[in-house]
Amino acid sequence: MGKPLHFFLCCSAVSATMYVNAQNRSADRKMNSNDSLRIHSVEEVVVSASRTTESILKTPVTVESLHSAFLRNTAAPSFFDGLENVKGVQMLTPSLGFKIINTRGFANTTNVRFSQLVDGFDNQAPHIGAPIGNALGPSDLDIERVEIIPGTSSALYGLNAINGLANFITKNPFTTTGVLFQQKTGVNHVGESTDKATLFTEYSFRVAEKLSDRFAFKLNGTFTKGTDWKADNTDDLNPNANLGLGIAGGINNPAYDPVNGYGNESSNRRTLTLNGKRYVVARTGYREQDVTDYNIQNLKADIGLSYQFNPQTTLTYTYRFADLDNVYQRANRFALKDYILQQHAVEIKHDFFLFRAFVTAENTGKSYNLRSAAENLDRRFKTDDQWYADYTAAFNNASAGSGSDVVQALNQARAMADQGRLQPGSPEFNHVLKELANINNWDQGAALRVKDKLVHAEAQSDLSKILGSNFRKNTGLNLLAGIDYQSYIIEPDGNYFVNPAAGNTFDTFSYGKTGGFLQAGKDLFNGILKVSATLRIDKNDYFDVKYNPRLTAVFSPFKQQSLRMAFQSGSRFPSIFEAFSNVNSGGVKRIGGLKVMSDGIFENAYLRSSIDRFQAAVTADFNNGMTTADAVEKEKGLLVKNYYTYLKPEHITSFEAGYKAFFLKKSIQLDADFYFNRYNDFIAQVEMNVPNTTVQEQIPTFLNNRNQQSRYRMYTNSRSVVYNFGGSIGASYFLGRHYQIAGNVSYAKLSRTDYNDGFEDGFNTPEWIANLSFGGTQIFERLGFNLTYRRQSCFYWRSFLVNGEVAAYGTMDAQVNYDFFREKLRVKIGATNLLNRPYYSFLGGPGIGGLYYTTLTYSL
Repeated sequence: MGKPLHFFLCCSAVSATMYVNAQNRSADRKMNSNDSLRIHSVEEVVVSASRTTESILKTPVTVESLHSAFLRNTAAPSFFDGLENVKGVQMLTPSLGFKIINTRGFANTTNVRFSQLVDGFDNQAPHIGAPIGNALGPSDLDIERVEIIPGTSSALYGLNAINGLANFITKNPFTTTGVLFQQKTGVNHVGESTDKATLFTEYSFRVAEKLSDRFAFKLNGTFTKGTDWKADNTDDLNPNANLGLGIAGGINNPAYDPVNGYGNESSNRRTLTLNGKRYVVARTGYREQDVTDYNIQNLKADIGLSYQFNPQTTLTYTYRFADLDNVYQRANRFALKDYILQQHAVEIKHDFFLFRAFVTAENTGKSYNLRSAAENLDRRFKTDDQWYADYTAAFNNASAGSGSDVVQALNQARAMADQGRLQPGSPEFNHVLKELANINNWDQGAALRVKDKLVHAEAQSDLSKILGSNFRKNTGLNLLAGIDYQSYIIEPDGNYFVNPAAGNTFDTFSYGKTGGFLQAGKDLFNGILKVSATLRIDKNDYFDVKYNPRLTAVFSPFKQQSLRMAFQSGSRFPSIFEAFSNVNSGGVKRIGGLKVMSDGIFENAYLRSSIDRFQAAVTADFNNGMTTADAVEKEKGLLVKNYYTYLKPEHITSFEAGYKAFFLKKSIQLDADFYFNRYNDFIAQVEMNVPNTTVQEQIPTFLNNRNQQSRYRMYTNSRSVVYNFGGSIGASYFLGRHYQIAGNVSYAKLSRTDYNDGFEDGFNTPEWIANLSFGGTQIFERLGFNLTYRRQSCFYWRSFLVNGEVAAYGTMDAQVNYDFFREKLRVKIGATNLLNRPYYSFLGGPGIGGLYYTTLTYSL
């Protein structure tokens, strides 16, 4: 991180030197406009709902539009954190430096179903297929507004946007100039029994200058450092493994598998025959905090160059850079180290057309898998075969020599087998951990070594203007058309990705798609009714053409009220990891679901869930005196041949309706929506094993022996058809010129599942989420404050790491701010989770405590 930090500090110094004496700055650069929050109401326009400028009251789908005045006054430490309090938004927190936005159900920690754009450019990390929070996004100093579309947006945006979309719109260097510096200083881990309070710091700057009527530029940078939230949930994920022998879950369970302990999962267990009984025994493993340091050190920067050929035509080039050191989570948790993201983007905007192109490059640097690190630390000390042999011998000695009871003998056996084990924090432990973090094979090491690129180009045209000024006048039609091309370029590393072509394992390959849309709209009855129809077509390299329509209507019987309805469908093509993964992970091969990757596996496999039931039944029969051969013969009917097959795209059909209104001279704002969704062909993972024999009579015997079968985790499509519905309502009331009270409630319900096979993604969403806030701006001209309370109900979390109930929680955030020296210096003092009551936003992730911070923003 030394070089990026040096770059950041140099840019800051140069910026200050160049502009400290600058004069005649635009009034828009001021940190706090004299306008109240009420300014953005009926006159507000948005662009994301229909990919064209339109009034917020005329949008055909639900849009949450948040301007800089609102974002500055949230009680959250950043604009991105503040999105958690927006109507309909659920936020997951895998790390202090990495948060995930979702809307309308089926949340997960990668969330490939929700698109995140910056000025219209997708900012996903290519191999993940989703953004890493706001890692490549704008800073607080450069954000102009945020537009969030809850629900599918595939008809216009394609690809991932079947759960929703967020577009972060940044400030224009032609109209918002000047030099801004910001410093955040905070503290977290306050009052924790196992940790001391730790410092959080963040430094940001923004420089923007209009050098002439034609050319302007801006430069932004942010450096963040702190200590991450810790994931240390010790609940046993395998409590029933030995229940039939009278041993409950917990630390005395020889198959103990704590949520945030790694190296003791299913692939690290064996069934041992001890004194004539069969016990499930796991290796000891390590806690998450043993194999990562929880230090956060993130850097991001961007530069934008804009050239105006004329008032109607602007060319913009943007370069974005991010260097990340923090914890990241998907099926497993990872330590990101020197993880680099870069994006080069070009845009040409004209009244008649829009062209965008970008390339995003990803290099995972020195990142590593925490689970693989833990299990291979154990194996580096002693192989599985040797450890289990030592455990068996030690148990027999303990039970025979001292007359110990079973639990004591099991614990003594573990202590004996673990003698000489690498101890966390020791020089030997740290040396081996460093070695494993550089071995790019998860059966032996833990390295995450991915290099890839995402290349994208799109063009959009306002056909109504191109066809002449009389076309719209004569027909009343608004026509918009767009086309796009996107391709992932993957450099195989031999572990995470391989080229599926025979003999070309390490050759670069691509995975792309082409698409386009046509949208027609018309105002009827003097603008009282606005209707539109959209058709999108997409063709992926490996799939047939997909058609996704959208039909909308907006009825505006009064100037400040509108009703909206929309019916649409959406598709999601598999991400590159879902399609092409080739990962060795603890004896389990995780394989992409395309036929070129997994040919023959689906046809010959048995579902692991059935194998687990079969093996448990055989063990129970053996413990009751039956021979293994007789038990296998008796229980073989429990085995289920795999009935899943190769990947195809997900699909959603959605209906939504909404109402928006302003009352009492815009003092009261009301927005409500309802939706109903039907999902099919969910992309999910299923574990299945292939017996190492083709002799039908021998298959049950092979599937009862871990060493006689090959284990796979496959990406495929669920056979379930899932229905969910929900809605939300939000209201705000302006008390005079300076105060506002606002609140919103969201409801989400998994309605029913047809043909339920249990393998669709978890709904992972609270049934109820509510937010209530009270705030003020420009009190006595310079004082502001905000107090926000958030409450969400309990919900069931399902993932490959852990399943279980996430407890309900309520949390309070607060801030007070004051402008000094004619708005040259703004001081904001605030806290999130003010009462410091730790909670989990999902299972498997960290506990979230209080963060107390001060923000100083200085304008030169």
